[in-house]
Amino acid sequence: MNHDHEIRRIAKQLEKLATDQAKKERLLNNAALVRKATSETYGWVTEHTKTYNEHWQEEGRPSPYEPFPREEYFRDMFELFDLERIVFIEKSRDLMVSWACVAYFTLHAMRVPERGVLFQTQKAAKVVQLINYAKCLYEHQDECVKAAFPLSKAMRAQPADSLTFAHGGYLKGLPGGADQIRSYHPWGYLLDEASFVVEAGECYNQSLSAAKGKIILNSSAGPGWYADVRHDVIRNAED
Repeated sequence: MNHDHEIRRIAKQLEKLATDQAKKERLLNNAALVRKATSETYGWVTEHTKTYNEHWQEEGRPSPYEPFPREEYFRDMFELFDLERIVFIEKSRDLMVSWACVAYFTLHAMRVPERGVLFQTQKAAKVVQLINYAKCLYEHQDECVKAAFPLSKAMRAQPADSLTFAHGGYLKGLPGGADQIRSYHPWGYLLDEASFVVEAGECYNQSLSAAKGKIILNSSAGPGWYADVRHDVIRNAED
């Protein structure tokens, strides 16, 4: 009887060891997958997460949710973001430049504890749209990546203008106005559609002292400070 009990005890130990080993192997495999999936932005957006397309039916797409298209200009853009502290982009529509900027900053805020990023544009509704881009990218990525970088609270409880991670990283949206930036000290700053932000120049100046990491400005064509600075136009105060 004692011998049978000992055999059962040993069998349970072996079963537990086998289970623990399998769990350990799964965890190691997941860790390797997470490292690979989040090692650089281009791979993450083209293989491990999805955007949404409001015009998917009109364009004959199979779903509103798809990865970034494998366009080389995205790879070039993300490499440029890594190399330069400050980047100005002149864009045309339908190139997903705003999506790309949001994706770059989302991955950084997600991967690095206490890394904050500000998104700013002229109107509050557009700010919410940029945060929704980030939320979409987070929600539609691989489950093992989501598990590795949990949110501070459930997505449904996140404010409309921000996304916060459990480790303290965050994305925060601000409407236009240089005074909006002063109380923050983020790692990154995005000024979206800068040509249409009334105080774009002042916002940029504030970002230089507030953000110690990456600063990205993008815009489609429009007159004003952004067009002037992109083309080295200097105007008198009276102009």
